Amino acid sequence: MLRTTGGMLLITVLVGTVPVVGQSAAGWPTESWQRSTPEAQAMDVGPLAALDAEIEAGQHGYVDSVLVIRNGFVVYQKSYQNDYDKLFEGRDARRWQYNYYDPEWHPYYKRSPLHTMQSVSKSVTSALVGIAIERGEIPSVEVAVAPYFDDYKPSVTDPRWEAMTLLDLLTMTSGIAWDEDSVPYTDPANSCAAMENSDDWVRFVMDQPMADEPGSTFVYNSGVTLLLEHILLKATGKHAEEYARQHLFPVLGIESHYWKTTPTGHTDTEGGLYLEPTDLAKIGYLYQHDGVWEGKRLLPVGWVTASTQPYVSAGWNDFMYGFQWWLLPYEGEEQSYAWAAIGYGGQRLLVVPELELIAVFTGWNIYDFPALAPELALESILKASR
Repeated sequence: MLRTTGGMLLITVLVGTVPVVGQSAAGWPTESWQRSTPEAQAMDVGPLAALDAEIEAGQHGYVDSVLVIRNGFVVYQKSYQNDYDKLFEGRDARRWQYNYYDPEWHPYYKRSPLHTMQSVSKSVTSALVGIAIERGEIPSVEVAVAPYFDDYKPSVTDPRWEAMTLLDLLTMTSGIAWDEDSVPYTDPANSCAAMENSDDWVRFVMDQPMADEPGSTFVYNSGVTLLLEHILLKATGKHAEEYARQHLFPVLGIESHYWKTTPTGHTDTEGGLYLEPTDLAKIGYLYQHDGVWEGKRLLPVGWVTASTQPYVSAGWNDFMYGFQWWLLPYEGEEQSYAWAAIGYGGQRLLVVPELELIAVFTGWNIYDFPALAPELALESILKASR
């Protein structure tokens, strides 16, 4: 149910039964994705081949993989080899596992096929919150945040903290003072980098002052996703990684993953997940099918719709923001939005539900080149969709 309050859209997730989005002819890729030719799924390989040529020519820096799925079939898949050992020679490799220049951790985990997802982790965390609501472990998105933090009182008393809800965290409208945009992530002055260098990440976020009324202003803040992890722990008794291992990954057939932890043992929900691209695509497929997998509902009725509503302007290229998901505008039959999980360095999960289209891009452009722009990635797959 959608209702307005104070001029803003307030989203209430209902629990009940509604028809499930039709299953594609390919079926469920729990064990593996089925494959098809682009032509058989009404795709023009030309724009994808053009993008591939640009990547091979180095026009988009360090891209590691491209995966395109249409109607549930893999129609295009490419991988690229980049010498990250050489790239990182002479870089500062002293900052434990969060150093972006250590080839043991970035972009692949211990040189395995598992690729860093960075902030794509946030969208997966949002799904875990939805599962906890579906299971009755969290009441709703309107629940107050403060009661979950009895063991982490804010350093300064502020009534705005007491007014903060789960919805405010999900939509990055917490009101907490934070700067993750004006300096690079490789600069310790970045709020996220400072958090990652701290001994207690949750404490770091709680020590930041309030700057705005909750729900009033979008400020991209990786710290609030750490607060979601703490809420999951308090509500379910399990850290996000264990919760995903019990209630999400096995259902989707995701057999291999790695998820970093913070110095205090919290799951690094803001950016620490590693997955293979084909497994990340399963998250998109789950959302494309309204949170249902092989007939089993994982996410509450209405959760996907609520998560992918253009809730608040992100102030970046006309992008909007939902529940830890970006919404990228494009011109379809009418004004439409692609759903996007976006991560530092070139991680992109794109879902275009009206075209039954999913794409995954991975890469590691952190200083020499700008990452493949999400809107360019979207444009390429839309051009290929006939």
